Formats: sequence, C-alpha cells, structure tokens
Amino acid sequence: MTITSKVRETDKKFIMNKITQSVTYGPMNSSWPMRCHDNRHTGRSPYSTAENSHVEKWRLYTDTWAQGSPVIDNDGIIYFGSGDFYAVYPNGTFKWKYDTGIYIVSAPAVDENGTIYVGTTFAVQNYLYAFYPDGALKWKFKTDHVFSSPAIGSDGTVYFGEYYNKITALYPNGTLKWRYMTSYAVLSSPAIGDDETVYCGSHDGCLYALYPNGTLKWRFHTGGWVRASPSIADDGTIYAASYDGYLYALYPNGTLRWQLSCGGSDGNPSIAQDGTIYVGVDYLYAINPNGTVKWSFDLGPDRYIAFSCPAISADGTIYIGVCIGDSYNGGELIAVNPDGTEKWRSGNICSNGGIISSPAIAADGTIYICSLFDEQIGQSNYKGVGYLHAFGPGDIKHVTLDEPQGGWIYFYGRQIEKTQQGKTLLIGDFNVKINVTLPEEIEKVTLRLKSYYPGPSYRRVWMTYEDSEPPYEWRVDASDIKHIFNKYNIQVTAFYKGGCRWSDDMDVYIFHLL
Repeated sequence: MTITSKVRETDKKFIMNKITQSVTYGPMNSSWPMRCHDNRHTGRSPYSTAENSHVEKWRLYTDTWAQGSPVIDNDGIIYFGSGDFYAVYPNGTFKWKYDTGIYIVSAPAVDENGTIYVGTTFAVQNYLYAFYPDGALKWKFKTDHVFSSPAIGSDGTVYFGEYYNKITALYPNGTLKWRYMTSYAVLSSPAIGDDETVYCGSHDGCLYALYPNGTLKWRFHTGGWVRASPSIADDGTIYAASYDGYLYALYPNGTLRWQLSCGGSDGNPSIAQDGTIYVGVDYLYAINPNGTVKWSFDLGPDRYIAFSCPAISADGTIYIGVCIGDSYNGGELIAVNPDGTEKWRSGNICSNGGIISSPAIAADGTIYICSLFDEQIGQSNYKGVGYLHAFGPGDIKHVTLDEPQGGWIYFYGRQIEKTQQGKTLLIGDFNVKINVTLPEEIEKVTLRLKSYYPGPSYRRVWMTYEDSEPPYEWRVDASDIKHIFNKYNIQVTAFYKGGCRWSDDMDVYIFHLL
C-alpha cells in the first residue's frame, strides 16, 4: 500500500512543494532485518565476509543474560534484547535502551518503515512490542510467553508464536487479526512462503501450514517436539527439525519428500544459494537437497549447538554459535568453509556462560552475536549478564595486561627470570600496568585481585582499584594480602563510553614476605 500526500507551504525561509511519504510492508531491505535474515529463514546474507579478519573489535555489556539474537536495519543499527531492549550503533555505543522489565529470548524483526517488533517472556504479563526507530513505544499487545521471533507479511501482518498453544497474527496497528490454537506449546518462529503461507512448529509434534487468514492448510506429524523454526527453500520445499532426531523435507502440499536422522535441532536449518541445508546439534551437517549428507563438521570436544542458527555469507562461509559443556561452561563462534573444513573459531568468549544466539552479518561483513554468562559480584554471588560481540573491521576497543607478564618471576616489581612451568610468581609488592586502545573513549579502568581459596571453587574478591585517567597502572602493596602464599587472579576491565567493556586477566602466585 502506498500513501502519497502533497503539502504546499510558503514562508520567508523556504518553499516546500511536495512531501512524499511511502508506507510499505514486509521486512526491511537491510543486511539482516529479522531472525535468520528473511521470512523464509534461509540464513543467507548477500554480503561477503571474505575480508573479515575475525578480530573481535568490541563487546557491549548488558545487565542480564543476552539470550536473544541481533538484527540490523538499513542504517547499520543493531537491535537485540536481554532484560531490556537495545539499539546500538555500529561502533558499539548505545543509541537507546527500553526497559521491558523482563527477558527477551528471541530476535526482533524490523519492517520496511523502520518499526521494530519483539516479544518478552518469563513475566506474569508479557507483550509483543512495536517501537519506532527512535526508541519510542508505538504500541504493545498483551501475550503470554513469547519465545518466538516475529515474521512480517507483505501486508504488514506480524506473525509470532505464544507459549500456550497459539500462533498469533496482528495487524500493523497492534490489534488482533487471528489466533490459531495448536495442541501444545509454540516456541517455533513462523516462516512465510512466497504465497504468504505461514509455517510454524509446535510441541505437539506438528508442523503447521496456515493460510494468511488463519485457517489450516495442512499439518504434518513428526515423532517429537517441533521447537525449531521451519525454513523454506527457493523451490518451496519446507525443512523442519524435530526432537525425534530427524530433519524433515516437505513438499508445499504437506507431503513428505524425505527425512534424515541427524540428531534434530533447536535451531532452524539454513539454506545456501546452491540449496545445501545446514543444521545440527553435536555436529554441523551439510545436507544436499535430495536428503543425502554432503559432510559433517565436528564442533569440538563438549561443543554443541543449542538454539543458534547458521548464518551464511555471500562467499559461502557458515557461522554458528556453540555452547561448551552441559553446564554452560562457555561459548564460541565458529566459521566453517563451504567444503566442511574449519575456517576459524573465536575461542571461548563467555567463560561460565554460553551462546544460544544466532549470528547476524552486516553489510561491511561484521559478524554480530550475543552471549550470556554469570559474573561474580561478591564472595560467592553471581549475576547473569551478557555481551553483544562484534567481529570485523573498525576501531578496536580492547585492554591488555602489560605487567606482570605471564611465566615470569617478579621480586618487588622487578622482573627476574622465566619460570620453568610457565607460571607467574610475584614476590612482595608488584606493579600492574595495562594498555588500552582508544584511550580518549575510556570512562574508567578497574583492577580486581581475586583469591583462589583451597577447597571451595569460587573466587573471592580481595582488592579493587579504579582509575579514570591514564596512565593506568597500580602498585599493589603485598602487605594488604592476608595469605602468605596463594593463587590469585588479576583482572583488568576497561569501561568505554557508550557501553562497551573489555577485560583481560591472568592467574598468578603471590608470595607475601612478612
């Protein structure tokens, strides 16, 4: 729909002959406007990452777990949720933040007019929110728990799932269009076909195909929950993973084309330009359109894909977020070549946490992904926090420990010799010196000295230092340390203006001469 208005106004300063405003619908034509890039959930970017050095240039701190996935509008603004909803400039500074007061675990969607839609969960009363690009609330619609990421039809209809057995459609003004009741929970995110058919899974084990008016077209029964979101190939084939361990390929009429045992998935399959399907849990599988396995990629020891969906760059690189360990011991971003060989991995970027976010690819090839982890805030207290990570070209916001250097013995701040086992030993008073990038953007730098107790596994914070002006260096008085000999962790954190934080740390042994 197009609305054209003409306004004529004359004054001493200017004459404005015409103002033309177009209102269009559907996802924004941006680098990554919604979950898995588009309404068909292909996860396919038109932009290359071939020149991406994969350097993590910054990470933006959030006060709660960052469980959702980022999306990007046509100005490069990144939107994502945690316990609040954020808009972030490409340089890693906040544009605005909206306090939803509760968790966001899904990805937002941005329509062609710049309206951003996102849902909340885990509250007594949840909402599907619509925001203007400046962060002002446009409207909110009462829902139950929304784990689902919205999709936007060509007529502006907003489709999403609600936990208590509902697939929901809203008009662009935030009023209810229809609700379709399934037999069990809906955590799946709807996909929309070229003919506007809406596809969505349910914990009742079915994949549903609904007409745009909310009536049932067909449903396909699998042997387990369909928590993952469906994806749609260029030829109309619908792919959906089930908790029965199979990936299903269905014809547009709802009949089975093939099924393949690959462990199932909580994330939807992504589809490359040549039709290759990428999906997995303990392995990342590449599957030919005929249902045969092209290759499988071993994610590494104790690595698995939780809810992350692959993002495919124009040069064919596949990016996926993984968790480490059953108890969320960390997370990595991994890049895989189209032939199934490893291209790169970030290493653990969220110790004591994990990655359930899906990556997003920006127009300049930057990769964005969220992480969650538990931050120690006291003797044995932890707080769930998160980061938005950016890998790619641009200014780098980092801090590194320059002194002490790992693997050396220091005597009252003087470097003596290297240790045989690579451990760092500090005898008496010692210096801590750091190096920061972009010092003009630093708000403050902190130093925390934390002790490892024999027995309990947690670390106790013993001493904290803070400085807001360079040079950032401290002389630590060993007489303030209560143990004659113990293992400690030195952690320095740079707080950048606008919300970015970066930490570096080192384990040391401190010998306190009485």
